[in-house]
Amino acid sequence: MITSFFIGVAILLVLLLASLPIPFVFGAVVAFMTETTTVGMKSLMLWALPQMCSFVLLASPMFIVAGTLMGGSGIAKRLLDFVDMFVGHIRGGLGIVACVTCAVIGAISGSGFTGVAATGPMLIPRMQEMGYPKGYATALVTSASILGLLIPPSVIMVIYGWVTETSILACFLSTLVPGLLICFLMCVVNMYWCRKFDLKLADKAVLLEKRKKIVPITVHAAPALLMPLIILGGIYGGVFTATEAAVVAAIYAIPVGLFIYKAMKLRKLYELLHESGIMVGSIMAMIFTGLMLGQIYAMLQVPQAVATMVFSLTANKYILLLLLNIFLFFVGMVVSDTMGMLICAPLLLPLVVSIGVDPIHFAAIMGVNLAMGGITPPYASILYFGMKVGKAEFSEIIKPVLSFIIFAYLPVIVLTSLIPSLSLAIPRMLGY
Repeated sequence: MITSFFIGVAILLVLLLASLPIPFVFGAVVAFMTETTTVGMKSLMLWALPQMCSFVLLASPMFIVAGTLMGGSGIAKRLLDFVDMFVGHIRGGLGIVACVTCAVIGAISGSGFTGVAATGPMLIPRMQEMGYPKGYATALVTSASILGLLIPPSVIMVIYGWVTETSILACFLSTLVPGLLICFLMCVVNMYWCRKFDLKLADKAVLLEKRKKIVPITVHAAPALLMPLIILGGIYGGVFTATEAAVVAAIYAIPVGLFIYKAMKLRKLYELLHESGIMVGSIMAMIFTGLMLGQIYAMLQVPQAVATMVFSLTANKYILLLLLNIFLFFVGMVVSDTMGMLICAPLLLPLVVSIGVDPIHFAAIMGVNLAMGGITPPYASILYFGMKVGKAEFSEIIKPVLSFIIFAYLPVIVLTSLIPSLSLAIPRMLGY
């Protein structure tokens, strides 16, 4: 089993580096694992198909449609033109806007997938226009979108609260400060990277002229600015779910593009829907094969085997926390965040409680680690999703992604583990 696992990981990395389509890459590893282990292909497909028939999963394709329509309807252009008035002259300013936007949009649905789907189609092309390399733009948008797993509401925190019988609201709040810290550090890393790029910055005279027209520009951008307000207000106000918000966003973009900004005609609307349909089909095939691959690892009890090995080494609290983070990092590399939470939360909680770790604190530790797993190969489902949306190759994005992992995510993982107040301060203020 262990030999098959490592050979499967090697096949995955080799095929990715060869730039094969991701569904074929996952499918090849699934085929190899089913041939060399006791897991059957038929049982995997019977398990994965009902997972695909999910109302929550529907949010991803609907946000792809919404993001494509935002780009074609003129909404994205007006939003970014509005932002350009304030940051267009700053080297790396658009990258900072991308970090914050991806974090906010990702938080709308609590999913990194929908964050990439909603922001990638409009932000990545705009960043390329301004001189950012395609690979870097894709890496930044993808890495920032997984902040949606940390900034409330978060799907994985709902799962943690459910399986551990912990307050879900407290779990939401536990990852808020770590999520904001990661966002800040990503902005700092972005400013460093941008020193290497030949960016097109706004002329200060042009910028000053724009600011003199701030009122008419703001009024013209109002229909575009209303879109995130409607989505966020609707979700946080309990009016509709994240999936319904994606549908509302897509529907809202159509009349705005046709009748207000007049940036698209009916023929262009058809072309945009056709384009997004092709992308949805490819991405759903990727998710389907990715689900089967993650389920193989779960059925072979790879995470449990590693846990047994790691926690038999010491009883020291801080060494255990270090080993715990290494273990969760490994889990995030081989299974999805949702599956990792379902498997590991009930398995590890009794152990961490026995060494004095608060369950809410542990929610934050798990959340940050599993979120990072979304961009950490070999599983890296959100990373591959971002590659598809940004039309970038693995070799183009891996270096900037690693810089965000090393200089943004890892420091926050250490701080979250060693300083409980980062995750417990806000829940305690509210009585948890």
